[in-house]
Amino acid sequence: MTRCSRRALMTAAALLPVTLAAADGPDRADTRYFPLHGSLAHRTLAYDLNLAYAPDSGRLSGRARIRAVTTADCGQVRLDLSGMAVYDARVNSEPARVRQRRGKLVLTPAHGLQAATPFTVDVRYGGRPGPVRSPFGAIGWDRTGDKHDGTLVASQPLGAPSWFPCNDRPDDKAAYTFRITVPRGHQALANGTLHAHHRDADTEVWTYRHPAPMSTYLAALYTGRFQHDYGHDHGARTIGTGPPVALNNAYPHHLADAARHDLARQPEMLRAFAARFGPYPFASYGAVVVDADLAAPVENQTLSVFGRNHIDGRRSWETLVAHELAHQWYGNSAGLRDWRHIWLNEGFATYAEWLWSEHIGEDDADTIARREWRSLNRRPQDLRLAAPGPRRIFDDRVYVRGACTLHALRLTLGDDTRFFALLRSWHEAHRGKSSDTETFLAHAAARAGNTVRPLLHAWLYETPLPPLPPQSTR
Repeated sequence: MTRCSRRALMTAAALLPVTLAAADGPDRADTRYFPLHGSLAHRTLAYDLNLAYAPDSGRLSGRARIRAVTTADCGQVRLDLSGMAVYDARVNSEPARVRQRRGKLVLTPAHGLQAATPFTVDVRYGGRPGPVRSPFGAIGWDRTGDKHDGTLVASQPLGAPSWFPCNDRPDDKAAYTFRITVPRGHQALANGTLHAHHRDADTEVWTYRHPAPMSTYLAALYTGRFQHDYGHDHGARTIGTGPPVALNNAYPHHLADAARHDLARQPEMLRAFAARFGPYPFASYGAVVVDADLAAPVENQTLSVFGRNHIDGRRSWETLVAHELAHQWYGNSAGLRDWRHIWLNEGFATYAEWLWSEHIGEDDADTIARREWRSLNRRPQDLRLAAPGPRRIFDDRVYVRGACTLHALRLTLGDDTRFFALLRSWHEAHRGKSSDTETFLAHAAARAGNTVRPLLHAWLYETPLPPLPPQSTR
């Protein structure tokens, strides 16, 4: 998510049954920012979601099959699901007792589950989904278009339970299959690649598969009427030395010309970032422009979403296109153990904006970093980057100070080859996994020497803003 949304998010007054952890000190394994979301008693292997959406009524009917494995002995399976009724639930094909309360779905199987035991959950559910209230405003499932006949999902950080039962933790990654039934003439888009498309007299069924590990908050579904743009070759593109990447953008017909222009440099971005960060980590990428205004784009895995307000035919918002694409490496592929470490997502993606500016011959990263540093220095010095607090994970100082941290590291190393090798090796080491700030610090010290530890400690763990190293050290 881009930092332009921070003030809109933080002014939202809605609070709900989301408990915020109070501790802002050093990390502890049992301290999460949103402890009521997700279960520590199991980890998910795969979600298979069979969904049917009726735009006239706004009703969603779903069947979810979840494959998981226990991490401890447990007599219940706890999932997250908000605003949807469960009609039937089974654990290992046997009926389970169902209890729903305050966004939690608790299933009690006929037999308890022992630690390290694979199991399967089947849930049949439905209702009229909508955004869930959060400390950051209404997020998750929403409707689009003047006739409200389209949908979008923008779940970061707590909106995934608005449309499917899940273990809503950022570090619980799984493979996904989506089968979406919509009325004939409507389209459905989801994460991953299109595996099958079937049409009959009344409906269309779109099946997508995404085998790469994905956090729940990055799962996405869009329905409506879109125009597609596969690029000039209508197929996958070879990006650098990596495997071909299928590039597919979609947008409402009335925005087609402007959107095609504003997104046209995505292939060049992919090449530029692959040269800096390593091969693109997934098989596909695309952007969906929805017929609605959004506070900010969101980096849903392989399929970022932009509002119509981010499209003007003049590339006025191109830095956001770069930001969400960079998240595919940092935030989506290499993910977070907990939301306190969000700078590893947003600092990296913000720095990618500055790198894109360098690449196209506009302001270089040093010029931007020093301008942003001066702005940060005029603001309160009360934010610890490695633990900003649960209410401030979208504070724009997290984004900018995170990017300045990386630039300070680049300046200190004094060698772009060493710096970008460090960024590439960070992604390589944590591709498809989740990590944290201390692990990044250790990674940097192992590859750049322990001399970077004091520098990174000051930027990450102390509240006063450190000075940027002089440019002459590069």
